[in-house]
Amino acid sequence: MKNPENQDTLRGFGFALSAYLLWGFLPLYLKAISHIPAIEVIAHRVLWSVPVAGLILIVLGRTSDLGRILRDPKALAMGCVTATLVSINWGVYVWAIAAERTLDGALGYYINPIFSVFLGAMLLGEKLNKLQWAAVGLAASAVGVLTYANGSLPWPALALTISWGFYAYFKRSLPIGPNQGFLLEVLILSPVALGYLIWLGGQGGGHFVPLSMDMWLLMGCGIITAVPLMLYANGAKGLRLATIGIMQYIAPTMIMLIAVFVFEEPFGSARAIAFPMIWAALGLYTFAMFRGRKT
Repeated sequence: MKNPENQDTLRGFGFALSAYLLWGFLPLYLKAISHIPAIEVIAHRVLWSVPVAGLILIVLGRTSDLGRILRDPKALAMGCVTATLVSINWGVYVWAIAAERTLDGALGYYINPIFSVFLGAMLLGEKLNKLQWAAVGLAASAVGVLTYANGSLPWPALALTISWGFYAYFKRSLPIGPNQGFLLEVLILSPVALGYLIWLGGQGGGHFVPLSMDMWLLMGCGIITAVPLMLYANGAKGLRLATIGIMQYIAPTMIMLIAVFVFEEPFGSARAIAFPMIWAALGLYTFAMFRGRKT
């Protein structure tokens, strides 16, 4: 949401910074459950997010809009679209960390703001200036370098970028606040998640063993999923869009550093070329954003 007074507040900065730091450290948590299949982790992220998000909204007294949306077929259909996209995004990210492709996750979230600019031009008719087109070109070239070097597209990065970009695009059409929208999405996904976990238990599978470490970590997925999203939603209200635009680089930078120095994933010559190209693209994007605000 836009800050109506168009100025940064300490409260907004604190909320947003907390969200980005939690997202930045998220790979460490997900690595601890990397032995659990991604689909099972996502099912638990959905189910345990419901009580966390619901409790927060009850405490804040913001549950009334949710009932209205649940009776609106058009809004409910849009909620199904955003719920599907966010579940795809979560699934790819969890899988990427388990498969030791965390750097692809960082790349995907670095590219995302540039993809969003491109999406605005293609779908909303927003005009891009030369610097913005240069940023889009550099990002596309970086993907080309990785594709040529590896012999295939860096599909986890692209899947994360595209799913989150379209998620943000369609989320604009939900006539509800971001916190209520998140609860709506996990409520929509809950029957599928619960059905899968019941089926999994019937097959003798699953890692939700009473009083085990896996049980506590899977339950904690609700907190690590819901809390950062809600912190971000509240932080965005008290910050200028330009400030949020700069702060969004915190999380992928932390993810990249964790991937290289903690998980010891190989950076390689192709990434040594591609990542600086992405950083240059982000620099152009940021400069164009600030220059646009001054004109």
